[in-house]
This record gives sequence, structure tokens and C-alpha cells, in this order.
Amino acid sequence: MEVKPLIFGVLIVIIVVLIWKAMKLLWLNPKRIERCLRKQGIKGNPYKPFLGDIKELVKLTKKSMLTPINFSDDPIPRIVAFVHHTIQTHGKNSFAWVGPVPWLILSDLEKIKEILTNHEDFRKPDQPINKILNVGLFTKEGDVWAKHRAIINPAFRMDKLKNVCHTIYESCSEMLSSWEEILTSKDGSSEIDVWPFLENLSGDFISRSAFGNSYQQGKIIFDLQREYVDLALLSLQATNYIPGWRYIPTKRNRRVNEIVREIRETLTRMIETRKAEMEEGASTKDDLLGILLESNMSEKGRGLTTYEVAQECQLFYLAGSETTSSLLAWTLILLGKHPIWQDRARAEVLQEFGKDGRPNFDGLNRLKTVTMILNEVLRLYPPAYMLMRKVYQDIQLRELLIPEGTEIILPICVLQQDSSIWGEDSKDFNPQRFAEGVLEATKGQPIYFPFSMGPRICIGKNFALLEAKLALSMILQRFTFELSPTYAHAPYAIMTIKPQHGANLVLSKLYS
Repeated sequence: MEVKPLIFGVLIVIIVVLIWKAMKLLWLNPKRIERCLRKQGIKGNPYKPFLGDIKELVKLTKKSMLTPINFSDDPIPRIVAFVHHTIQTHGKNSFAWVGPVPWLILSDLEKIKEILTNHEDFRKPDQPINKILNVGLFTKEGDVWAKHRAIINPAFRMDKLKNVCHTIYESCSEMLSSWEEILTSKDGSSEIDVWPFLENLSGDFISRSAFGNSYQQGKIIFDLQREYVDLALLSLQATNYIPGWRYIPTKRNRRVNEIVREIRETLTRMIETRKAEMEEGASTKDDLLGILLESNMSEKGRGLTTYEVAQECQLFYLAGSETTSSLLAWTLILLGKHPIWQDRARAEVLQEFGKDGRPNFDGLNRLKTVTMILNEVLRLYPPAYMLMRKVYQDIQLRELLIPEGTEIILPICVLQQDSSIWGEDSKDFNPQRFAEGVLEATKGQPIYFPFSMGPRICIGKNFALLEAKLALSMILQRFTFELSPTYAHAPYAIMTIKPQHGANLVLSKLYS
């Protein structure tokens, strides 16, 4: 008979503990952080229990995507609507709330530099979007991150990148041949939405570069991963911030789980096959998987598991394809809008490679105008348009005390178009600002970091720039292009900054 009172007592204790934890999560901690930030002069919206500013975030994001804008309009309110609104309302250093989670928006350059160079105190937050990117280096921390980075680094050394030029050339040749077929049937000139072509091109790049002769299997993985991202992003909308939602067996969630299983099984088979071949003396074939396995095998028992190697391949797919396709798309759009710069770039490419010459690694590194153009595109439409970090204990950042649990927003795209930093033409496409290189353009200030900076700078930065230079050179060798009258300027941000309504260009053959 004494058992029932004991069970009842235990239940009461459990309920009290759960209520206390809920109170801390949903009220006490947010209010503590709010008081701390306000005391230091940081402004923001008052905390509202449970949802915080989510309704406003969703409303502003949806509204920003309703209509295209003019090239002369400021793109920032469209790309990061909620962050822009918060800065306009409360200042460059301010805070907002995503549910009970505080977002501290920082635009102080020296603080940003310190945050990005100190990856021990300022770590990646456990954001819903990370459930998509929760593979490989992207979300690793501490010693695990350092181990993965050391093993992967050899695959991205310059001497290895030289060997992928022929791979990029093959992928790009196929795309350009398809464009030429379209133009041949249209008397040498036609409107083409190049965005889907560039998405497929980047997938082909990655498939060939990662898996060499097995790239057809790699393309299957790419298609599966693209479907996975689309489905996962739908389920991560702010209206679905329900604990455990992703575990509910909805049709969408079941398909997401099926895709994850298919990708993992396919990658595992490919990795195990290649590993067996290399153990019998086969070469690396100079593709990412071979180089990664070679580096991993040299660790002699301290390397990555097959599962971890598969994760790094997945991340290479996702980050590599997203970065290259968006960079090329905005480059073609801006050169279509600014034909003078297109002509200057083409003249440089033709002088270096001729109209039929095959672009090579050394020649690509001599393309000064093309490099200036790509730097300017990355300033206006950076792949890492916004970086997030989190403090897991109270951290003193210069004169600012950042309370435990605060997520820090570094609005890269805002800083890279700030007129107080870049001048009155900060919103304009002007590659000339990079004529003397990035260091001179920035005056040594930490104001330009489209691939992040510090120890966690994007490991694939040089790979992405090589792809973009080679592809752009080949396009300029064969075509002239201008923006189509049907083009709608609508940059929007999902993982990278993309053209919402495509990239419609009028292409013409350069030589008939």
C-alpha cells in the first residue's frame, strides 16, 4: 500500500522538475539574457514567451519574396529581411528572438574578426538548418574538427587542384554543347534560363571531381541530395518549430529518411570498393574520394570511419554545388547587365587562351580582370551571406559580455554592402575596386569574407574559384550574352543567395 504514495511522490518531483526546466527555457533564461544585453546598451524587441519574433520573421521573409526588385534597389531587405529590419529598428548591434533563443546581431568589425578567429569560444549553434548540413566539417567542433580538417586538407592543396582542370573542362563542354545546339536551332541567338543548367553543371563538377570514373553513380547521389534539401527545408520552416516534428512519420519525413538511407548505402558501397582497390595497389585517380582515402589510410588506425568519409563526401556535394552554381549565376547576370565588363573579361580570356584554346591552371591564375569580377560578385552575393555562432558560457568580448546561450549573427552581406565602409557606390557592381587586390580594396580591415575567415574558412574556397574561372572563361570564349527582358531580379537566400525566378539571358554565338 505504500508503493502508490511513493510513485505519486516521484511523479510530483518529475513534474516539478519539468516545469522548472520549461520555466528556465521559456522565460527565466531569455529574460536574464535580455536584461544583460539592455544593461550594456544593446537594443531589441522585448522577449515574448515561446515564439519570440518568429511571426515577424516569417511575415517579413514571405513579404520580401512576393515581388522582384530593380537592379538599382537595395537587395539586402530581400536577402535577409528580418535581420535588416532589426538593424534598421534597433541599430547595427542589436538583438531579436527566434522562439526563446536570443539572436545577437553584431556589425562591429573587430568583434567579428575576434569571433571568427576564436572557434573554441564561439561555436556553431544547433540550428534547424544544421540538420541539413549536419555532415562533415560544417558542424564538427574541437578535436574532432581538427582531425577531420587535417585529413581532408591534402585534397584541396594547389598541386591537387591542378589535376581537376580537365574534369571541370569536360563537364563544362557538355553544358556549352547543349547551349550551342539550342542556338543552332534558333539561328544563332536565343533566350535561355541558364540557372537550371548551372545547377546541373555544378552537380556534374562535383560528381566527376569526387568520384572520377564512378561519377554517374555520384550524379545519382547528387540528385537524391538535392531532393533531400528541398524536402528538409520545407519541414524546417519557422511555422514547424515543434519539438520532435521531424520524427513524426509524415509522408515528407518518411521520404527524407528514405533518401538519407539511399545516399548512405550508395556512398558506403563506393567507398568500400575504392578502399579495397587502393589496398591492392590502385592509384588515387586524383579524385576527392581517392585523395581523401589516401590521406585517411596514412593515419594508420587514427583516421575516419567509412561513415565519416561518406559524410565528408556529402558535404562536398552540398556546399560545393551550392557555392559554384550561385557564383556562376550571379556572375553571368551581372555581366549580362554590364556588357563593358563582359567585353573586358572576354578580351582577357581570348588573349590568354585564344578562341579555341583549352583553359589551363596557370593561365587561369593570370586572369586579373576575371578575378576582379568574381571578387566583386562575391562581395554583392556571398555564398556565406550570414554566419552564426553560439556561446556556451558567459564570454567577455572586448567590452561586451555575451551571456551563455546567446546565438550571434554576423550579417556578412550587410557589411559587404555598407556604404560607410565601401563608399557611396557600395550597392553598385564595380570590379575596379579590386584592381589592386582584396587587401588594398579592404584597406586591411575585416570587411570582406565571402567564404568566412579564420581557422574555419571554407576549405573548398580555391576549388570553387577554380571552377568558376574555368567555366566563365569557356563561356566567354563561345558566347556573348545580355539580360533578357523577361529576367526578374529577385535574389533570395536559402543556404546560398539564388535567383528566385531564374537567370534568363539572351545568348548569341561568338563565332558562327
